[in-house]
Amino acid sequence: MSNKQTKKTGLSKSLKMFYGVGDFGFTLMSNIESYHFNFFLTNLAQFPLAMVTLITTIASTVDAVLSWMYGAILNSVKPMKWGRYRSWLVAIPWLVPFLYAFQFIKLGDGWVSAIVIIIAAIASHVAWNFAYVANVSMISVAGKTPEERSQLSSTRAAWANLSKVVFSYVGPGLAAVMAGLIGEVNQYGAAAFVLGCVMAVLYYAHFRMFDGYEEVQTSQETAGKAEKKAAKDKTSGMDLIRALLQNPPLIALLVADLAKFMFNFVLMGVATYYFTYVAGNEGMLAPYILVTNIFCVVGAYLSKALSNKFTTRTTTIGVMAIQAVLLIVSYVFYNNVTLVIVLMSVAMFGYGITYACTPALYGDTIVYSEWKTGKNAAGWISGLQNVPLKVSIMTRGIIINACLAMGGFSAAINASEASEGLKNAISIGFMVIPAIALIIAVLALIFGFRLTKDKVNQYAAEIASRS
Repeated sequence: MSNKQTKKTGLSKSLKMFYGVGDFGFTLMSNIESYHFNFFLTNLAQFPLAMVTLITTIASTVDAVLSWMYGAILNSVKPMKWGRYRSWLVAIPWLVPFLYAFQFIKLGDGWVSAIVIIIAAIASHVAWNFAYVANVSMISVAGKTPEERSQLSSTRAAWANLSKVVFSYVGPGLAAVMAGLIGEVNQYGAAAFVLGCVMAVLYYAHFRMFDGYEEVQTSQETAGKAEKKAAKDKTSGMDLIRALLQNPPLIALLVADLAKFMFNFVLMGVATYYFTYVAGNEGMLAPYILVTNIFCVVGAYLSKALSNKFTTRTTTIGVMAIQAVLLIVSYVFYNNVTLVIVLMSVAMFGYGITYACTPALYGDTIVYSEWKTGKNAAGWISGLQNVPLKVSIMTRGIIINACLAMGGFSAAINASEASEGLKNAISIGFMVIPAIALIIAVLALIFGFRLTKDKVNQYAAEIASRS
């Protein structure tokens, strides 16, 4: 008797409303690193600045170098019990809290403590990247049409951006509570453990939501068919290379995605300098972060409606072009702080839209790749989303420091005495460089990403007919 599980079709109500709660937990957890890792190393662990630079550089470089491998492994290894991708949502996240906590714990002094922190940073990222890639891969597994992929991407982005708003309240409060319980030095380690547990629980919620969307064979009678399907889905090294090199839309999308992340991370990194030295009021940074992230949430929520009306590709191109214009206008009036905040808030509204749209576009390239090569490389292509993300984090520091050097920055400079040259250099980093990146992204998508909704539906139908 066969126990073959029947695959679900269409999106369930839980996926339509709650897919993305795992990303909410993931972003909540990773914000501990984004906002507090450097502060922990310099102010709490009290490492010398050269040691801090070494720790962060080694950890981020290894993370970037490994960023391509997760999707390749998911696509190439034998599927686990609950499916090729879905299984990773429950098999690995529970390790993260234990590994991640040691990234923020100082054990003694000197090299031993530094090495422990570096190993913990690398190991925790390896663990969570497998779950992250599997989670994104499920968009193309469960979403069979461009509209369904757009729905999942939009909901995911809304939840992820909402976590940034929540973190502005939860993060500092949780760290303060932990400081009172275990001491100030290791407060972020305890906070990282707690939020890592939240992430694991919410990824498990995704695991449950996707039940039935991946075909799983559960009896001896159907084992042969299961092995045959697994062999079909399994990809060799050459299959993965072909999935990239024979996929011009994917290459164009990777360029555009790099620009999208550069926009976000460079703005995050330069904002402190802008409000301190240009606006002359660093207290405005907190409300700026709150307001812009609220705009991000709204943009992500509305992305589905815009994608359905104009298509995901057209929406992404149009919004990125508008973002570039807003940034250039902001630069022209960089001394008008109120106007800059308004324009930047609208630009971040656009980031919420593009953040939601790009996973759906990756889903289209997955369909195109399978149609062209005959191999399903969903995990590999979804995993490549990690590459522009990690590269943008690496280049962020280079861009910020280059702009500061161009303006003659020194920590000894009093904010009220900042020269016009320094203000201009900071504004170039805050506005002009991200605008240039977005313009390049628009051109890459216009000339390199030629997939339309009709073509994607046609390719999907042909793939289904082959089966």
